[in-house]
Amino acid sequence: MSVKIQAIGVTKTYSSPKELVYALNDFNLEVEEGEFLCIVGPSGCGKSTFLRILGGLIKPTSGEVTLIPGKDNVPLQNMVFQEYALFPWKTVMDNVGFGLQIRGFSRRERREISLEWLRKVGLLKFADSYPHQLSGGMKQRVSIARAFANNPEILLMDEPLGALDAQTRIVLQEELIRLWESLRKTVVYITHSIEEAILLGDRIVLMTAYPGTKKSEFLVPFKRPRDFAITSAPEFGQLTYSIWQDLQGEVRKTLEKQ
Repeated sequence: MSVKIQAIGVTKTYSSPKELVYALNDFNLEVEEGEFLCIVGPSGCGKSTFLRILGGLIKPTSGEVTLIPGKDNVPLQNMVFQEYALFPWKTVMDNVGFGLQIRGFSRRERREISLEWLRKVGLLKFADSYPHQLSGGMKQRVSIARAFANNPEILLMDEPLGALDAQTRIVLQEELIRLWESLRKTVVYITHSIEEAILLGDRIVLMTAYPGTKKSEFLVPFKRPRDFAITSAPEFGQLTYSIWQDLQGEVRKTLEKQ
């Protein structure tokens, strides 16, 4: 497999009245094409900052980030946020097709692709509804469908299921696994949940407490396809505990600084 994302010595600082604040400090990472990479770390460690750098929303203070493009006329990356980020004045179908509209797809093409992805996430009958008519879980399905419909090479996902109740989260975790396994996009996925990272990811990178840098990484040994049933395996619990042992000191550091 070839490298799709490379970050070398990425540092991000912000100025405050009292001092220079380091959100990231000398962060290094490689992500292979088609890999589902999860990043886990304590609050405020720079996880979301790094994802926004990858998405081109902000620039690093120093260091280098390279996203290696593949096919012509295909978006390089799309982001999915925790907050849904839907246009309230657009229908569900038009929200899903927004990226396609920006890229110049015809109305007929947008409709066909949008309806297909709404079918895949189980929202076909809500195509003509508006976001305010949907539950939180349904809104996030629309956000995920929009990202996949735009057919990016890289999906950047910032705690996309973090605001959902536990039962809805499990359902969407399984849907996300199914969608990803059918297309094998390169994914960088931010989460606070160790269990979610193991369920979804091929590899898990742990970050230190502020200022954030890479602490360690774990390979996920479970074969694909996967579903929620693997969470009952003893090996799942053992890996969860091993990761927590490595992470808990960083979480305590964050709490002590508050």
